[in-house]
Amino acid sequence: MSQTQFSTPSPTEIVITRTFGAPRANVWAAWTQCEHLVKWWHPDGWELTECEIDVRVGGSWRYCMKGPISETEIMESRGLATYSEVEAPERLVYTDEFADEDYNPVPGMPVATNTVTFTEENGVTTMHARTSYPTQEDRDKVIEMGVEEGVKQTYDRLEEHLRVTA
Repeated sequence: MSQTQFSTPSPTEIVITRTFGAPRANVWAAWTQCEHLVKWWHPDGWELTECEIDVRVGGSWRYCMKGPISETEIMESRGLATYSEVEAPERLVYTDEFADEDYNPVPGMPVATNTVTFTEENGVTTMHARTSYPTQEDRDKVIEMGVEEGVKQTYDRLEEHLRVTA
């Protein structure tokens, strides 16, 4: 299993790199189709309960994850992504915002700009994700929410999903 490399190369960025033993077309599909996303886009103990995606410039991705925050409480976390660049199967650029139950952006929550690239060599795909925030405070807020561990768990799940769908 490949390890997820997580770094903070500047005060406003997070960079994540992961290699998957699958062709780029498969990794691209996993990133751009709800039938795949529901299998892996969530940390351990959570599930993706809503997914609506339109992968095109100006299109959006709406999603809801549900998971425990205590032994008796379940939390919902919604996101709204809007695509500004789509170069299948090589590159996605999108903003990602925390959303309310009607998928309106939540004021005061960090807004991320994500650039995700996929390169393939000999059937192995490297995913490189650069996430930028307007301020260091916003980036640090997301780090404090546990994004590093959540991303590692999520990409481990993606690796397993790619293995069983190959």
